[in-house]
Amino acid sequence: MIRQHTPRDVWLLALAQALMMSVNTLLITTSAIIGFELASNKALATLPLAIQFCATMLTSIPASLLMGRYGRKAGFLLASAVGLGGALAAMLAVGSRSFEVYCIATALFGIYSGFGNFFRFAAAEVAPPSQRNTAISYVLAGGVAAALIGPNLANHSRNLLETAYLGSFIAVAMLYLLNLVNFSAMRLPRPVNPALDQHARPMHQVARNPVYVVALTSATIGYSMMTLLMTATPLAMKHEHLAFSDVAFVIQWHVLGMFAPSFVTGHLMNRFGIERIILVGAGAILACILINLNGVSLWHFWLALFLLGVGWNFMFIGGTSLLTHSYNESEKARAQAFNDFVVFTSVTIASLGAGALQYLLGWQMVNLSAIPFILLSMLALLWLKWQQQRPATGRG
Repeated sequence: MIRQHTPRDVWLLALAQALMMSVNTLLITTSAIIGFELASNKALATLPLAIQFCATMLTSIPASLLMGRYGRKAGFLLASAVGLGGALAAMLAVGSRSFEVYCIATALFGIYSGFGNFFRFAAAEVAPPSQRNTAISYVLAGGVAAALIGPNLANHSRNLLETAYLGSFIAVAMLYLLNLVNFSAMRLPRPVNPALDQHARPMHQVARNPVYVVALTSATIGYSMMTLLMTATPLAMKHEHLAFSDVAFVIQWHVLGMFAPSFVTGHLMNRFGIERIILVGAGAILACILINLNGVSLWHFWLALFLLGVGWNFMFIGGTSLLTHSYNESEKARAQAFNDFVVFTSVTIASLGAGALQYLLGWQMVNLSAIPFILLSMLALLWLKWQQQRPATGRG
């Protein structure tokens, strides 16, 4: 559990994560299906979700730099206004059955997430160094609520009004409004004094640090391969004629797998080491792939996606925690920005590729294509261990 001395704002950031991920989980459950219904070219069914991730990618650098200058709170409040605009655009899209307007809406959702993905770094900044790993993991644990809220909202709100999915985006607007109130209550650190920039290393030196390289690799591969498999799953289940309620059930357990381990992930990293926990996460994603390759029943999808969520948790939280050991205070805005830009570039490619792979080549190929990347992440961890055992020659 979170210890009594954990700063108050870690709790508020966990709530912010819960509300943001509730929206994202609803979108994961519905976007590919909405896209399939609205798009004239069915191979573009996952394009709205890919646009969402692309917007997150493109937002990551300006969001980090903006918050580095004006503060986290200002950035999070700005994101709320953009997210509410996305909810209104999505209502218009489903009401007018416009695929193009829906793509605009998901772009605005992606901008919101581009700011929201820095909740985990904000937690590291408000917590004392000894609690940094657990603060990051407990903020991400806020996603457990999303596992309960998101799929249920998707399932019960899509036919709440005469126009399908209109009720879902009214619910999205309410969640964004709640987070706006939550951000207003936060007391987050002020921006770093610009005078400290003289102590910052050039970004290319930070990025050559083996710790930074492996942290970035772990987060990127963990997130992108999770996205590839997760995004294709609703389409694969639809292909197997499983009910929408089954899709919501599987996504719900997937999100639980993503966030429930966060209650112990930080403690596990403190006890066994960050690198070992990342390795276990990679193994869990490999197990997910093997299950997917061996059957297409509801229970195959359920167990595979639950393990996929656990694997993402260990790889992404591990990568984030490892990253915080690779830069100093004056370097954090650029180091975090570059990290999230690379992560969400890969996530964008994976989400768009998921629809094309599933539609053109099938479910088996979606899974087989992920294996080399997971093996690469494991090799990166072995390389880091080798680097750390070499005689010290100074850090890059």
